[in-house]
Amino acid sequence: MIEAIEKNLLRGVKLLQCISDEEYSNTTIAPYYSSIGGHIRHILDVFDCVFEGLPSNEINLIKRKRNDLAENFTAHGINYITSTIVKLRELNPDDFNKIVTVTDDLGLGPISAKYTVVGILIQAHSHAIHHFASVGYVINQLGIQLPDKDFGFNPTTPKQKITE
Repeated sequence: MIEAIEKNLLRGVKLLQCISDEEYSNTTIAPYYSSIGGHIRHILDVFDCVFEGLPSNEINLIKRKRNDLAENFTAHGINYITSTIVKLRELNPDDFNKIVTVTDDLGLGPISAKYTVVGILIQAHSHAIHHFASVGYVINQLGIQLPDKDFGFNPTTPKQKITE
């Protein structure tokens, strides 16, 4: 599982190594006017909430740090991805079935639920793929090449055959 999450996050590094800070922080694309950096930062903030909450078994997804540097500068985004991967590798697989409380706001106020550590990591990974799909839309609108053909696709999504 950690290997799959790492492989996906490294797609982000590959993208950030090929774009400028201006492209990374561009908020001109409708309809949401969100930047590549905003999505990358948000993805990593969720993982950071997991890491912050593991010692107390209380993961609060509302308390995201929203690091402006990681949102606006590719070098900081790459560092945030790299540090996230290091923390993922440091997790003890023996703890993956441990029960934690996860709190989030689904729109009507905070709600808490019991998860396993592996469950919240799977959710964070799925969330990252979802946001990479949004990033794919933004980079397409900016005329930037996708870093690879699977960027933003869930591994279970059937591959569409392109005919000419």
